[in-house]
Amino acid sequence: MKCFSHIRREEPMMIYGAIEAGGTKFVCAVGTEELTILERVSFPTTTPVETMKQVIDFFKPFKEQLAGIGVGCFGPIDIQCKSTSFGHITSTPKLAWQNFNFVGTLKQYFNIPIEWTTDVNAACYGEYVAGSGKGLAGVAYFTVGTGIGGGALFNGTFVEGFSHPEMGHMLIKRHPKDNFSGNCPFHQDCLEGMAAGPAIEKRLGVKGQNLLADDSFWQIEAFYLAQCAYNTTLMFSSDRIIFGGGVMKQEHMKKKVQDKFVELINGYVEIPPIDSYIITPELGDNAGIIGGLALARKAVRNKQP
Repeated sequence: MKCFSHIRREEPMMIYGAIEAGGTKFVCAVGTEELTILERVSFPTTTPVETMKQVIDFFKPFKEQLAGIGVGCFGPIDIQCKSTSFGHITSTPKLAWQNFNFVGTLKQYFNIPIEWTTDVNAACYGEYVAGSGKGLAGVAYFTVGTGIGGGALFNGTFVEGFSHPEMGHMLIKRHPKDNFSGNCPFHQDCLEGMAAGPAIEKRLGVKGQNLLADDSFWQIEAFYLAQCAYNTTLMFSSDRIIFGGGVMKQEHMKKKVQDKFVELINGYVEIPPIDSYIITPELGDNAGIIGGLALARKAVRNKQP
């Protein structure tokens, strides 16, 4: 979002900052105009006081060269510039972070452009500018891990309206062999409630990473993620759908989701070749941080005369 006006001093070497604020851990980094990461650090997400002190302490040594910061944050968050709570984390289940003024806290220490979006939007943007979405007009990105989040952009602009999308909570059909009631406190059997990491563990009593590749459950998981891709295809006609996150580190999952998606779409619309249409992130775990750096760069460029 473009909500601040700043006068930036010219420096011998301009660098950018990125914050990937996850519900489990924070990752902070600084990088160059070419999006090369110069230094990075990660630490657990605890309380705002403890965690934000570590964020500030990381960036302080770079303050003279730091031109802008891109933040991708767990949500829900307020992205509306005219809102009195812009830059806040809002109704998160992480109670200590509810209604926390994230951007305002950063602004107390760094009077520079700050780009503010969701963590999955930042990862989507990273893949768009430097990964598997490079050169494409429309990219959708889903992270499948502790939760499920989704973001989409077209021609460099995020799909959003009164707020950011919550595509991880789309409703899906239940697999005929799955009697799990769901793990989402709001909707039970939405996508996140049925297919995120905690839903897998609650259903089976074991973490997904400990399941064998030929376990029959993975066909159920693929059925849910293929529905996600199906809905995304018919709503957005994105050029590429990217699935990241811990669950998708199971290498066999991509093919299972592709196969089930082809079955579900049943030739209704013509899609790009499936092997290049539903994929995993080229940037891997760096997608969010690269996206944050790119968003910071974008914010600075937009402020230049």
